[in-house]
Amino acid sequence: MIAIVDYGMGNVRSLRNAFEYLGEDVIVTSDRDELASADRIVLPGVGAFGDAMRAIRERDLQAFLTRQALEVKKPILGVCLGMQLFAKSSSEHGNHEGLGWIDADIRRLAVPAPLKVPHVGWNELHFSPDDWLFKGIRSGEANFYFVHSFHMACHRGQDLIATTDYGSPVTAVVRSGNLIAAQFHPEKSQDNGLKMLGNWVQHTF
Repeated sequence: MIAIVDYGMGNVRSLRNAFEYLGEDVIVTSDRDELASADRIVLPGVGAFGDAMRAIRERDLQAFLTRQALEVKKPILGVCLGMQLFAKSSSEHGNHEGLGWIDADIRRLAVPAPLKVPHVGWNELHFSPDDWLFKGIRSGEANFYFVHSFHMACHRGQDLIATTDYGSPVTAVVRSGNLIAAQFHPEKSQDNGLKMLGNWVQHTF
């Protein structure tokens, strides 16, 4: 069972459809008992960092999710803003504390002209061809769909497993043990996104 966290700011419908297409049992919930009983958790997110953290705290989910991530070691996938919430902090519209699961900070994209912020569109990923998460996907040839104005600056190189180019290298995927997060939307990235989600589902942590 895969549980998608419903905290009022997520792209839950498209994620649910993607996992159901892969033949997985999926629930969308903010109930802690249901989240605890799930085999895997997905943290989605669309919107502003501070608003998302506030919504998580209002639902009394921050400490619970942190226990699942760091003590229970449950596989958790962050998507788009959900990825950014894994970081320690964000400078989006002020300074905000994140979940702190990944040693990283969220900063606004700084790109040269004629590139624009937000970064919206299809970009290639660069990753190790031997990485299990990208089995069946060719590095530098596979496009994924991005929509973001802020990016994750990782402080531990080993957590960074995929980048994309948008004026300079931009963090695309991070991993730390049972925690994986993607800046792009795999559920909107057609066949490549579905392959990545399927690899995550099938992997034994």
